[in-house]
Amino acid sequence: MADDIITVHVPQDREDLDAFTAWLTEANERGPVALDTETSGLDVFSAGYRLRTVQFGDAHDAWVIHWERGGPFRQTALEALTRVSRFLIHNAAFDWLVLDQHASIPLEELAPRTRDTKVMATLVDPRQPQEGGIGSGLKPLSAYYVDRTAPDTQGDLTSVFRGLGLTKSNGFARINLDHPTYNLYAGLDVIFTARLYPRLLEELHRLDVRDRLVEYEHEISRLCALMQRRGMVLDQPYTRELDGMLGEEADSFAALAARYGVESVNSTRQIADALLGMGESLTDRTAGGALKVDKNVLLAMADMDLRWQRLGTRTPNPLAEAVLRSKRAGKWRSAYVGTFLETVDPNGRVHPNVQSLAARTGRMSVTRPALQTLPSSDQMIRRALLADEGHVIISTDFQAVEMRVLAALANVRRMKEGFQSGGSDFDIHMFTAQLIKGLAADEKDRKVFKGAGFSKVYGGGVGTAARQTGAPEEDMARAFAEYDRAFPEIKRASARWQREARATGMVTVSATGRRMPLDRDRTYAVVNYQCQSAARDLLGQAMLNAEAAGVGHLMRLPIHDEILASAPAADAQEVAREFEKAMTMDLFGVPIVATADIGKRSWGSLYGADF
Repeated sequence: MADDIITVHVPQDREDLDAFTAWLTEANERGPVALDTETSGLDVFSAGYRLRTVQFGDAHDAWVIHWERGGPFRQTALEALTRVSRFLIHNAAFDWLVLDQHASIPLEELAPRTRDTKVMATLVDPRQPQEGGIGSGLKPLSAYYVDRTAPDTQGDLTSVFRGLGLTKSNGFARINLDHPTYNLYAGLDVIFTARLYPRLLEELHRLDVRDRLVEYEHEISRLCALMQRRGMVLDQPYTRELDGMLGEEADSFAALAARYGVESVNSTRQIADALLGMGESLTDRTAGGALKVDKNVLLAMADMDLRWQRLGTRTPNPLAEAVLRSKRAGKWRSAYVGTFLETVDPNGRVHPNVQSLAARTGRMSVTRPALQTLPSSDQMIRRALLADEGHVIISTDFQAVEMRVLAALANVRRMKEGFQSGGSDFDIHMFTAQLIKGLAADEKDRKVFKGAGFSKVYGGGVGTAARQTGAPEEDMARAFAEYDRAFPEIKRASARWQREARATGMVTVSATGRRMPLDRDRTYAVVNYQCQSAARDLLGQAMLNAEAAGVGHLMRLPIHDEILASAPAADAQEVAREFEKAMTMDLFGVPIVATADIGKRSWGSLYGADF
């Protein structure tokens, strides 16, 4: 590798293990030791899950310890995990959880001794390959930074699986522990990680990425892994009942769509032909030239906004609504309910994957299932997830954080004055409507200017805002112009950020020093990147504040700009106050405030569910 000879050791007996222990003593004195695991799959908390090997290595040597053999192999690995002062891991959160659950090495002890090369690489460049970046995978990063011709045994291992009649999903669990390709694959990962680390460290310093940001991201990764480990109680009887109900709903609306000639609600051609036959107008086309009948088009025809609330602007098209409801029921059944039932652990808990760095902006996400994609008004899916026995759900949410961040970063004078004097219940959207339209401004005006404001933050255009609000495009265009006149600082900040990005290789740098590459054809997204990144880091700081205040162990999920917690019912009021304090801070003179809502036992109780 990179003109060096590397060695992958696979100890077979006590003498080999003693040689490993001697190597480890020297490697630990030299510097950080790379660490990795091979397991039976990805669902760390599932019944029958197995830790198969634990690997240790540096730039020249890897040692693959067969944990699955037990006895002295397991004991030697445990001693190594305890002795090493500093570890290097790629995608550390996964291995922390594996070793916590299956080797009894507490995450709390391992995380402070870890540097994660995936976190470091993401801070260098957060883009995935399809976005023009290297990505965050160990193999492509190693090919770029370590050795373009270095062996990649992933393909070899996949071929071995096929030859043995296995698949990628069951191969790691069933391949023989002594298979040479399997052991080579395991050993190379720690050598790649050990060689990748100094290169990434060099890049971070070259790009002036703050050491404090690197440390902060490791802390956020640790908190997210702790939340994943805790998980949430699943109401299994309710979830099974919901599974059947959603299946029936998907089928019934599909049958309704069939009455209009749509045999498959997933066929865009059939839907488009049927809508045209009903007299609807379809003008937008996909890149391939097909008529667009996506969610936004169908919602408008069904007279619903993005929250599925009636707009009252037209007669709802029954086919559009049937397609929407059938597809949603099917998606919710497979993506949420089905995943809950597939992944529930033997203790009746589900452990959604909490990713600390999921976007260029650093935005966190919750996957498998993607709970942050649930509509804000949903109670049905959220009802399945419960607080612990004797606990209640508490949700603490930043108030208008997008607009507060925009006001702070762009130094929007009138907005800042409103937030500073308006208190925690200040309504920036009505304030804007009255500022522009006068004190007679009504709820309709508020909705229009709310759409214009969010478009400034998220980069949407007049057409998107019109669909979201139900307002005519000419009204939204006028509102956009009025918004710019009232708050000219926003356009000036956007122009300044774009100008700075062009001078630094199309990279905009966040308030905390995060590097966010811009696409040359979407430089207007700079406002969204700046605001979303700052809001994310406010949430991360709030999580650290909550831990410092002694309530961090109650956190369950970070959802958008919200922290979800499970707290003893008797202490709920006090805990809620602590979370509000943890999420209250100042950003460049703009008060960042939060409100806690105390529900019943289910997450859905915060949205109207009765349990």
